[in-house]
Amino acid sequence: MIPVQGFEGATVAVLGLGRSGLASARALRAGGAEALCWDDNPAARDVAESEGFTCADLTRPGAFENVSGLIVSPGIPHLYPKPNPVVLAALRAGVPVDNDIGLFFRSFATAEWQNFDIAPKVVAVTGSNGKSTTSALIHHVLEQAGRGTQLAGNIGRGVLDLDPAVDGDVIVLELSSYQTDLARALTTDVAVFTNLSPDHLDRHGGMGGYFAAKRRLFAEGGPDRAVIGVDEAEGLFLADQLSEGPGDDRVIRVSVAEKLSGPGWQVFARKGFLSEWRKGRQVGSIDLRPIRGLPGTHNHQNACAAYAVARTLGLAPKVIEKGFASFGGLPHRSQIIAERDGVTYVNDSKATNVDAAKKALGAFDNIRWICGGLEKEGGLGDLAEATGAVRKAYVIGREAAGFAMQLKGVEAVVCNTMAEAVRQAVAEAEAGDTVLLAPAAASFDQYDSFEKRGEDFGAEVKRALGF
Repeated sequence: MIPVQGFEGATVAVLGLGRSGLASARALRAGGAEALCWDDNPAARDVAESEGFTCADLTRPGAFENVSGLIVSPGIPHLYPKPNPVVLAALRAGVPVDNDIGLFFRSFATAEWQNFDIAPKVVAVTGSNGKSTTSALIHHVLEQAGRGTQLAGNIGRGVLDLDPAVDGDVIVLELSSYQTDLARALTTDVAVFTNLSPDHLDRHGGMGGYFAAKRRLFAEGGPDRAVIGVDEAEGLFLADQLSEGPGDDRVIRVSVAEKLSGPGWQVFARKGFLSEWRKGRQVGSIDLRPIRGLPGTHNHQNACAAYAVARTLGLAPKVIEKGFASFGGLPHRSQIIAERDGVTYVNDSKATNVDAAKKALGAFDNIRWICGGLEKEGGLGDLAEATGAVRKAYVIGREAAGFAMQLKGVEAVVCNTMAEAVRQAVAEAEAGDTVLLAPAAASFDQYDSFEKRGEDFGAEVKRALGF
């Protein structure tokens, strides 16, 4: 646990008592503060009270008298589409609003660091797609290299549940836009921007607000190094904003769309080969094609970003390549779950938006595509350019018929349920095919989460194959 600094003897309100909220309350208490908790769910309040925390309705008049701060869980809106009433009350009372990420950055460094030979570092990864895989890959490479490292944030543990840093420790954080948007402190050593595509637009008031939330990791934190995916205009703009000129190697530009050149520091992948260039010459390369845990161009982008971070931390290219080779991938992200009779079954349930689905579709040939779910804003129009390898689509979800009608140029069958989609795909698949779950939609019409959807896909595949 990371005890929170700066609130000793003060009362701090905590809104939302899920994983991050309870961890915040515990860390505040460990730092000598009193946590005043609230959640609309009585069961969540019961859990907090069983741990000795005081729960009080923060919507009541005068609730923020003598309160020094409000810590908000990431799922709770603080501005768009409209502020939660508790957040609005705190704003009107002039009470500073923060989240667990802000508490972490104000509390992670301690006086004990003066005795360390190597100061701990924090690597933070944000972006629309690939941030989980990139974060996990960085963590894996560091572990394989024998470096002390912990993984947290939007993946793994909550940030305040981390162990206090030891000499030379590297903390790897995956941070969503919900987390970067509100944190009052974001002082990373290395910050990564993978890419940007439309997502969570209602929460951020549009695309500009969404990009602004991501940009805060760099503008507010001032990282020593920034690794920036430059295949979208926003990434190009961000890299330019952070750089003092073409040769400024504090900014490492990453691409899978083109060969990068110039006097600075670049890492790019073309036709499955990763290349690192510095000061106009190549200094490292990795053949990514045989690495099964990183299939497709989108994973090659993740590999480029992870490679760049590892290089900033002093790892040699051969050490990084060895770490890549042993990386098994993450559940629900281009995860190979079965192979039989020449057919490969891949779970990419995390492909919850059109851009992520396009990248998944681009990673495989001869695809039998299971898709559908709760459609996100913007529709499916952009998917047409990525469906060339699709042999047939099997559409699930409450609105499967409407979803299928938008798949222009693709043979599609309405299956409604995962069980039926898997049954038909397995029956029709031939050697060389890939049965791919890449929904291009949220899961909430049928499942509690994309993880539950992916688990159901895996269970149905095993049932159909007789595992």
